[in-house]
Amino acid sequence: MNGAFLVPHDITAPVTGSASGPLAGLTAMVKDMYDIVGARTGGGNPQWLAAQQPARTHAAAVAKILDAGATITGKTICDEFFYSVAGMNAHYGTPSNVRAPGRIPGGSSSGSAVAVAGGLADFALGTDCGGSIRLPASYCGIFGIRPTHGLVPADGVVDLAASFDTVGWFARDAQTLRRVGEVLLPTTPFAPKRLLIADDAFAFVGPEVSAALAAAVDRLKAALADHRHVRVYASEPAAWSGIFRVLQGSEIWRRHGDWIEAHNPSFGPGIAERFRWTRTIDPAEVERLRPQREAVARRMAELLGGDALLCLPTAPGIAPKLATPPDELEVFRARAFGLLSIAGLARLPQVALPLATMGGCPLGLSLIGPSGCDRGLLDWLAETVP
Repeated sequence: MNGAFLVPHDITAPVTGSASGPLAGLTAMVKDMYDIVGARTGGGNPQWLAAQQPARTHAAAVAKILDAGATITGKTICDEFFYSVAGMNAHYGTPSNVRAPGRIPGGSSSGSAVAVAGGLADFALGTDCGGSIRLPASYCGIFGIRPTHGLVPADGVVDLAASFDTVGWFARDAQTLRRVGEVLLPTTPFAPKRLLIADDAFAFVGPEVSAALAAAVDRLKAALADHRHVRVYASEPAAWSGIFRVLQGSEIWRRHGDWIEAHNPSFGPGIAERFRWTRTIDPAEVERLRPQREAVARRMAELLGGDALLCLPTAPGIAPKLATPPDELEVFRARAFGLLSIAGLARLPQVALPLATMGGCPLGLSLIGPSGCDRGLLDWLAETVP
């Protein structure tokens, strides 16, 4: 692989961590929204980058992995302002999906996912607001975790929509995913006793994807004898993704709107249209939908209790081809949020597992757990799906 997954303003030399620690000997790469001392944080956009000064302190997650012994070897490309799940950046290029050549890597944590999938880092930090860890993990055939919202400090990370943003990471195996979790996550006892199969989520993706995931689902069933089929959505998946889209969009404009109007940045296709749309969101609609988000959270808490895992497809299919027309990518993106919005609305942890393929390309299966179960979930996965 060449350097197509690294930003042009990459760090000039590796940042070496402590000589000893739980991550000693591991290399890491970091999405270009985390502060690293002496480097500017670009957020995927050259105009944002130009307005930044070199960071004086590390982002909290960066400091933790360095203190634990990891060495950071690069800053990775991401979608502009992280407002896409395609992994395509009009300014810096599209990182190559080595597991599915000719197809998109998924975003917005595209460079981090590609670096791990290509064996160029042992793990990589990304973020997940709408699906920016989970979708690239599925497309690139690697493990990825979106933690419980707020469980990993996001200090020193450029935010998109604060009530949805999470610090996440990728690894090629469950043991490494756990090792990073032991550094970034608080200790929480959790041992799953029940597996819930989301029938309506599998119906949503259709028979071909469901069939491709069947063996992986059976593998999880074998690990948890108490498994049952459930319905997750109160109505159609599109209803939950609609709630997510409006609430997230409102936060995005509130956070970045003033800067956008002041600087009129040049955005790539898709990004520009989304930011224009956020400007038009009706505050009354936002207030109407806030209670509906909390209803989703209550529904998921009741379903999971304190001991269940929800099993569902990570994505509605394999990675779309690079040449897919923008309007078709937008349709696929909307469908993906039918699945991705569940954990986002409910603020829950979700781990994407690289347990299947379809048409020779990676296809992820996911587990959503109760709030705060993250460390225990990673422990269980490291023993169950090594």
